[in-house]
Amino acid sequence: MAESDFEAPPTRKLGNLALIWRFAIHYPWYIAGAGLMLLIAAGATLAIPDGFRRVIDRGFIETGGNIAQYFYYLLGIVIVLALATSIRFYFVSWLGERVVADLRVAVQRNLLSLDPKYFEENRPSEIASRMTSDTSVIEMIVGTTISVALRNVVMGIGGIVYLFTLSPKLTLMLLLGIPLVIGPIFYLGRKLRDVSRFSQDRIADVGAMVAETLGAMKIVQAFGQEKRESERFGSAVDQAFNTARRRILIRSVMTAIVISLIFGAITMVMWQAADDVINDRISGGSVAAFVLTGMIVAGAFGALTEVFGELMRGAGAAGRLSELLQEVPEIRAPANPKKLPEPARGKLAFGNVTFSYPTRPETNALEDFTLAVEPGEVVAVVGPSGAGKSTLFQLAQRFYDPQNGAISIDGVDLRDADPADVRARIAMVPQETVIFGASARDNLRYSEWDASDEALWAAAEAANAAEFLRKLPEGLDTFLGESGARLSGGQRQRIAIARALLRDAPLLLLDEATSSLDAESERLVQEALDRLMRNRTTIVIAHRLATVRSADRIIVLDNGRLVEQGDHASLSARDGLYAKLARLQFEGWAA
Repeated sequence: MAESDFEAPPTRKLGNLALIWRFAIHYPWYIAGAGLMLLIAAGATLAIPDGFRRVIDRGFIETGGNIAQYFYYLLGIVIVLALATSIRFYFVSWLGERVVADLRVAVQRNLLSLDPKYFEENRPSEIASRMTSDTSVIEMIVGTTISVALRNVVMGIGGIVYLFTLSPKLTLMLLLGIPLVIGPIFYLGRKLRDVSRFSQDRIADVGAMVAETLGAMKIVQAFGQEKRESERFGSAVDQAFNTARRRILIRSVMTAIVISLIFGAITMVMWQAADDVINDRISGGSVAAFVLTGMIVAGAFGALTEVFGELMRGAGAAGRLSELLQEVPEIRAPANPKKLPEPARGKLAFGNVTFSYPTRPETNALEDFTLAVEPGEVVAVVGPSGAGKSTLFQLAQRFYDPQNGAISIDGVDLRDADPADVRARIAMVPQETVIFGASARDNLRYSEWDASDEALWAAAEAANAAEFLRKLPEGLDTFLGESGARLSGGQRQRIAIARALLRDAPLLLLDEATSSLDAESERLVQEALDRLMRNRTTIVIAHRLATVRSADRIIVLDNGRLVEQGDHASLSARDGLYAKLARLQFEGWAA
């Protein structure tokens, strides 16, 4: 693989770790407690060599000395070290869990504010992987890595200071090895940084592929693609493994070089120390303390090489999460949004609207489209596939803004209003109902979360859903399965209708809610829809023309343009596109 494949984007910097600090700073007492315990634990660790120096120089050598007091001193240090370490572990582990929890909530909150364009250009499965794998890396960084790094820095600096008090000459000799260590750390660290980012991307790809395949398991098995999907997944896993192997190799080489240089320097220093003891320039206890402290210092700097690699992984994860937090929705409320008039009337108007989707800018989904739907009117929208029917609903709910023209509800341009206020006046029954992996109660009240059980049952009755809901094992508390797997298509549609009834909005959007249903389910759903449409402005996307004969008005779209409008009889008599579509459908059914 080419070296350029591992080039990191500009966001791949240790500065990305500032994101962690932004969340951690909300818990200053835990930070202060962890910092204090870290200093105490580091100090206790560095006090152990001094304890051995006292035992050797005083306890063993002094005539009539009480050696027990020096061992009591050592035991006291050990107890302090144990307590400080355990308390520090609690504080930093709590901080790690809390920061990750807050970070996940913040990312999810920002994602929920983004418009559909963002999710068309970025795979939701990859975003989900960032929310799991990257936040796990952050948890490790906060709960372990940063604490280890700070501890080793404190022990390294403190140890060097103590070494100078024992023997400045030996300490200077030991420090000569540090420049030899710094060079490999920075050189290999940059390599490790780039490979770590690439490794995270490959892991995200694996997670995205798992989510995609498991979500389409029935299609995979129906077309016999199990072997191909297994091979595709295996290839993605191998890519992730090969990238991780390179990362591990770089870390291994870095560790080997640093440890060799540090302990090589210690060996040379000990050679000189032995000569100093022979010539009475230093005591045996001081040499023992110097050796132990030198090992602590060497271990601290050696551990920093590993910590540096982990920090670079954390910087990559923080950078990816920071990208999600920094995304700003294009569709948002203006600085001073206009209030929609009260009481709501439910009038919807499109004025010379031209619109193309961000992912297909070369094709206009709507072109110079004008339509006014009056309060209480039922308008059916028909046309061939790709004519722009569903686009009307997307624009009416302000998931997108048109490139030209304007759309208004009750006389207020949608761009001048708060999108939340606009959507509060709209109820929708989609063609493919979304059922969440939750209870029947939570699915019903999704449009009106504070609705009482009485209101839920009333809506269920009106939607012809009460009968099957009462037969569920735990009634409204029954878990409906992922995507409503425990319900039939007709039952899911009736829950969607009940949801729309609870919304009690003046404008109703129906996206062929009776398609793909058997005759009995269609009858029950249609009855529920008839109740739902009463006293509401309704726009119906109709693929089956037999369902729209009773509409007040039928509009015909073709290639994003309004080509015909009128009632069923007048449009059939014109022998235009509507008449052609009607003949194709009705003659096909007759046959």
